Amino acid sequence: MTDGHSWEGNWKVRLYERVRERGYGSLTAFAEARPTASLVELAKELGEDDVNAVQVFSGLVAEAERSHQLTRLVRSQLVRELSQYLPNGWPAVLDDANRFEVAQALARWSTYTPETHEKRVDQIGDALLAAPPPPGWRPLGPDDELLLTLLPDEDV
Repeated sequence: MTDGHSWEGNWKVRLYERVRERGYGSLTAFAEARPTASLVELAKELGEDDVNAVQVFSGLVAEAERSHQLTRLVRSQLVRELSQYLPNGWPAVLDDANRFEVAQALARWSTYTPETHEKRVDQIGDALLAAPPPPGWRPLGPDDELLLTLLPDEDV
């Protein structure tokens, strides 16, 4: 998707109008109904030519900050990245090709991490590489047991 007309006009109003048109009271509710969809996929669903992934993430961060759910958002984003880069779950063997896919997922996750959680995300990425989860592990939402162990809710 090109950014097309996504930055024209009041994109925030447009974004939330689209969310409400789809029957959701918040962008978070819309995104959580699609826990494995990438930010690009969410943006396309909301408006292929006039909503982009950065806008979706910006809105999700703002809502998470207001509701003190930023840690949950960070876990949700890892689910999205793992779903995109490791669609068959965590690889049984971390050979060069699989290590590259894992590294891509973790790097993208880090890219979409609010500053408040950057250090913790780096530590979790290192921990996942040092002690990999079971082969085939593929969290389907932010309440995955392993994710909650790695990154428990700490927001106040």
